[in-house]
Amino acid sequence: MDERAALARVADLVPAAGDDAALLDDTVVTIDMLHDRTDFPAGTTRYTQGWRAVGASLSDVAAMGAAATGAVAVYGAPDFDPGSLEAFVRGARDVCERVGAEYVGGDLDDTAEFTTATTAVGETANPVFRSGAEPGDAVCVTGDLGRSAAAIDAFAAGDEERGNDLFRFTPRVAAGKALAPHATALMDSSDGLARSLHQLAEASDCGFSVDSAAVPVFEDVAFERAVTFGEDFELVCTLPPEDVERVETEVSLSVIGAVSESGVLLDGEPLPDEGYTH
Repeated sequence: MDERAALARVADLVPAAGDDAALLDDTVVTIDMLHDRTDFPAGTTRYTQGWRAVGASLSDVAAMGAAATGAVAVYGAPDFDPGSLEAFVRGARDVCERVGAEYVGGDLDDTAEFTTATTAVGETANPVFRSGAEPGDAVCVTGDLGRSAAAIDAFAAGDEERGNDLFRFTPRVAAGKALAPHATALMDSSDGLARSLHQLAEASDCGFSVDSAAVPVFEDVAFERAVTFGEDFELVCTLPPEDVERVETEVSLSVIGAVSESGVLLDGEPLPDEGYTH
């Protein structure tokens, strides 16, 4: 059973689950877990691990259109090497500072494999969910897709400096806040653009028609890999057409297509539901 099947299994027990973060009054809260074996290639520094792990949770806050306020993390390792622990905390602190949040601590545990669990908290009076897209809306993405794929290639090629640099992304908190008054649906692209579109289509009971030429792809990453690899933590949103130009004055966006009645199509052909799976 993969993550999506597991979530479906408990959906009736946790009716509020399904968006990027949980909502408690005006507070959004989210949690993530990452491991050495599955999330951090050889050569990833502890500083980058702290940054990326906390950044992943901050991205969920951004995907609700919320302001990020704080984060905590669990640090689990075979031993508590002082330099490694301090580097992790510096990375966690620095990514929080990048988006105006505060890193306020966490927990330590003795684990066989380096593992971290991170929680981020934010505030919004007007959250944006995945369920509001309407036919005729524009579908847009921030940034470029495929950055994490390029990072993996750099690590594989032994270019650890480039791999670490690409892994340290800036969570799109500012963009999420700017999008919130206008977006009809919003989520992050951590599972890849293709899967994100299918998730939005399911939540909003709609479809999408996407133009491949309009999709922003990072440097030399192949198109198919860029839209299915995931872990880019960009934002995918839908906007009323009349709001696009106004939002573009505040957020760097690419309009990649439009919301339709049904089906998820790329250049008129079905786009498979493929992406990152835990």
